[in-house]
Amino acid sequence: MPIKPENKARYPENWESEIRPRILARAGNRCEKCGVPHRAIGWRDPGGEFHTVALDGNMQRLAEEQFTYGDVVRLILIVLTVAHVDDPDPANCDDGNLAAWCQRCHNRHDGPMRRANATMTRQKSKGCDDLFATKEKPSDEVRS
Repeated sequence: MPIKPENKARYPENWESEIRPRILARAGNRCEKCGVPHRAIGWRDPGGEFHTVALDGNMQRLAEEQFTYGDVVRLILIVLTVAHVDDPDPANCDDGNLAAWCQRCHNRHDGPMRRANATMTRQKSKGCDDLFATKEKPSDEVRS
């Protein structure tokens, strides 16, 4: 996903110049989950399969010949992103923790974490912190 300006300082200085290009090259410029190529233009059917289209400047003919599925087809441009797979810390740029994924695969991976963070943010903004949530392991002290 694009790095938000407020988070850029959390990434290594060589993220754009070395790390990202190295991970994309390792993946052969294809999503390491679904195999869709970087910079491909096409559409996904309801099952999620990506269909590449060849653009030749005549969009009307293209629409009539290639887009016969359903009423509306939205063309998308695939832009591979580099995901932090196991450890979401942007500073952990070990190759084993990074993967080249398309937007769809990256969003599916990050979705549960984003939902949890959004829920926590909404609760805090309403002053509804969980009174019983613990961040640390309870002490095993014996009280007398």
